Amino acid sequence: MSETRFVEYGAKWTALLYGPLFAVVGYLAELATGATHTVAWVLVGIGLAAITAPWIYARRRFLTVRVTTTELLQGRESLPLSQIAEVDDVGAPTGARVLGGGWSTPRKYDELPLRLEDDTVVLAWAQDVTALRDALRRT
Repeated sequence: MSETRFVEYGAKWTALLYGPLFAVVGYLAELATGATHTVAWVLVGIGLAAITAPWIYARRRFLTVRVTTTELLQGRESLPLSQIAEVDDVGAPTGARVLGGGWSTPRKYDELPLRLEDDTVVLAWAQDVTALRDALRRT
């Protein structure tokens, strides 16, 4: 079993609570003003949670970054750490392949160019690139 050295989830499941909390606040505001629509607010809370769940699932599946003792996992792609030759001071050439299966680095994520054993450069990505670099250095 390999030990996890770094993990960054695309989204947390606690975001599923935002919709129901909004519904509770709406219900309490209605309660303070008089007439309440309890069933409507319950349906709003359930509906918001229902449309948030696939969003969270997709972000966790495609935007999670994990470094274990044996591999770097970026979204849907796995790269063995033994293939990484250099982490520091690697320039990113135009057209470098982005890890994770996307066409470009995801929005709000920073790039980390990695030189592989076959002398190609790929782009890893994370929100905290410094922590990712540190985790990759410890291999």
